[in-house]
Amino acid sequence: MSRLASELHRLRRSPWEVLCSALVSCGLVLFSQLAVAIVPRLLPSISLLAMLPVAGLVFLAAILVGRFWRRFIGVAASAPLFVLFNVLFLWGVYLFVIRRDTSSLLDMLINAECALLLWGLYRILSGDPGIVAYESSFLEEAGCKDFVDAICSSEKYPSLSRVRHCNCCKANVRGYDHHCPAFGNCIGQKNHRLFMALLTGFVVAESTYTMCSTKYITSCITSGTLRTENHLSLNMVIGTMLFSVLQVIWQGCVPDMACVRHLLQHQDG
Repeated sequence: MSRLASELHRLRRSPWEVLCSALVSCGLVLFSQLAVAIVPRLLPSISLLAMLPVAGLVFLAAILVGRFWRRFIGVAASAPLFVLFNVLFLWGVYLFVIRRDTSSLLDMLINAECALLLWGLYRILSGDPGIVAYESSFLEEAGCKDFVDAICSSEKYPSLSRVRHCNCCKANVRGYDHHCPAFGNCIGQKNHRLFMALLTGFVVAESTYTMCSTKYITSCITSGTLRTENHLSLNMVIGTMLFSVLQVIWQGCVPDMACVRHLLQHQDG
């Protein structure tokens, strides 16, 4: 059922629109990451800790500029593709720049984490969150105009007590928690554990990336190659490290309100 709903959703957009959305999302990732990488280039004398709020403001400004540009050209970006391209960008910086100063064990760990993130993104994007479908005969028997009307009368039908309608997906989901734009799917009964595991995986992978990039910068300083190192590569490493730290802070200190609501619903039940 989830694959059918996914295919129907895709049919609403032409292949050209999907391609344009992918290109815009990729361009927005490159623009925002390069904008953050400019911070250590323009402010080389301040500490990395002092760069964090500056990098956050620059990243936010880049996203706002990108949003204005998308509206100007009339092409929508894709939040799941934005997440995907960010993962691929950080993984690429690691493979081509940072990897040479990383131990074999840490190298296997971060590569495995990135691969699992990609697999998790695919699973949650294409998986079934718990979509519920009933035949028209059920609606006629229940005397309801549509399925949303039947959900509103869920006290008469215990099987619908935890089914909610998602206005984004136009689907009815059992155990509906919220619609997650970043993962491109509803979060419901069947994929809530995967959702929580994916959030944890992002925090762990970003923390590991921060550790590897910090080790790379420290190695450049101690070996005396900081001045001879390619400035673009070094600034990219510092920029992606700042981005990763900001993501960890955001995901760790600003809890998703939908997750809190889900826990409260379970406690009330």
